[in-house]
Amino acid sequence: MLRATNIDSLSRETFDVLVLGAGINGAVSAAALAAKGAKVALIDRGDFAGFTSQESSNLAWGGIKYMESFELWLVRKLCKSRNLLLRSYPSSVREIRFYTAHERGFRHGLFKLFLGTWLYWIIGSFFTRIPRLLSRRVMAREEPLINLDGCDGGIEYSDAYLVDNDARFVWGFVRAALDRGARAANYVESLGARREGGAWVTRARDVLSGRELAIRSRVLVNACGPFVDAHNALTGQRTGHRHIFSKGIHLIVDRLTPSRRVLTFFADDGRLFFVIPMGPRTCVGTTDTRVESPRAEVTPEDRRFVLSNINKRLALPRPLTEADIIAERCGVRPLAVRDGGGGEDWLQLSRKHAIEIDRTERHVSIFGGKLTDCINVGEEICAAAEELGVALPRPGERWYGEPGEEVRRAFLERARALDLDALAPPRATEKLSERLWRRYGAHALGMLEEIRRDRRMADALIEGVDDLRCEVAHAARTEMIAKLEDFLRRRTRIALLLRREELARSPGLREACRILFGDEADQRLAEYFEQPGERAPAEGAAPVAAPPVE
Repeated sequence: MLRATNIDSLSRETFDVLVLGAGINGAVSAAALAAKGAKVALIDRGDFAGFTSQESSNLAWGGIKYMESFELWLVRKLCKSRNLLLRSYPSSVREIRFYTAHERGFRHGLFKLFLGTWLYWIIGSFFTRIPRLLSRRVMAREEPLINLDGCDGGIEYSDAYLVDNDARFVWGFVRAALDRGARAANYVESLGARREGGAWVTRARDVLSGRELAIRSRVLVNACGPFVDAHNALTGQRTGHRHIFSKGIHLIVDRLTPSRRVLTFFADDGRLFFVIPMGPRTCVGTTDTRVESPRAEVTPEDRRFVLSNINKRLALPRPLTEADIIAERCGVRPLAVRDGGGGEDWLQLSRKHAIEIDRTERHVSIFGGKLTDCINVGEEICAAAEELGVALPRPGERWYGEPGEEVRRAFLERARALDLDALAPPRATEKLSERLWRRYGAHALGMLEEIRRDRRMADALIEGVDDLRCEVAHAARTEMIAKLEDFLRRRTRIALLLRREELARSPGLREACRILFGDEADQRLAEYFEQPGERAPAEGAAPVAAPPVE
């Protein structure tokens, strides 16, 4: 209902700004502009955060890798951005320790790297816990999983991570934009735009229904991520930047260590390699492979690279194999380069963003970008919109961050009155009140009321994950779930925690489909399982069929 209403509004109204692309760059642009008083529309030809922004390492880091290339100004900027996220989203973005093993003969000595982490801590305004130099004895005691053969010690330092996942974090900005009056719709594709009567007219198509519409706006913001160049070609925009692409993959396996640290190594190719906690699972990666197309997939070589590196560096009871892979993540990093550039050592290219403004045609292009720096992108787009004549009547309005302490206290008081935390399933990894507040903020107050009226709304529907019946109902009403994948992969991380075979057998999934899609539950469930999985099933495995919805 919300999506259909917004699509109707897109065709009827004229907007100050139309933002194309609802990854992290587009989402923060819409949230910032709407909060400051602009009339904003946001569309994406797929789901919100449905491409690059759902494939990250779930880390918000200050750019320690740029210490090696002496880009200290960039490190300072990213550390400030990381610190701002930690302050603004204390429930969603948290400090986490990086536990790094150092191999003898590495290009930088152990003590040099340790001094580098201290400089990193100083550049980051002493905001996190201090670094530690680790002896082999300490590492063997604290992380016995690490294979210390060939290591002469290690270092420990801090950065930050997203407690849920990247796509959910992006959705929070889309939700904030909607709460401030923006019109947003997923699965609405731009077919190109032209200037007409002093405004932009963007031809668009509802991917699900085939309906075509025209969206009028004074300013056009191209936040299409790795497809920025392609859309600029549609509108005839010439820019000084373009993208090259680096593919990164992660493998999700059962939890390897109970510690809440990121285990960090230098892989065979010399780049950082992570073992990242993900609730009851572990995320392992990543790769860095230059590709020509933004549409990438995991190859057998990618899997072998990740598995061989992790097996070499961890003292596992048995080596990990492809049979241990629960899910995979694969995306491209769009790296901004000057037009004509990109021939340099692309592994050393910064992940910094660039914003280009065409003042004559009132067009903005966003190149590159990363989750850590997202608030800066939102502020810069507001400045660009003002430069192009868009009035922002609330220029000082704060558009990011969790709700205030007063709202949080009210939520926690009601949660205690309901004895909410006692309703969590025994396997839960955190308090139910903490999780609902982190994921929904002020919207979680409505869920408490639903649970007060009917305790069954606090039941976990799908075996193996903690998502409650009231969360599914909330998603159906307010989160524009058009396909089952939107719910399983982006509004939640269920598809990353459970194998497709487990989902196919889950009666709770069938009930979730009924809540999400009503009479279309059969169709949406079949559609999800008819899609090719993220990887081929193991040899000899039975094909995954869609379960019936009873």
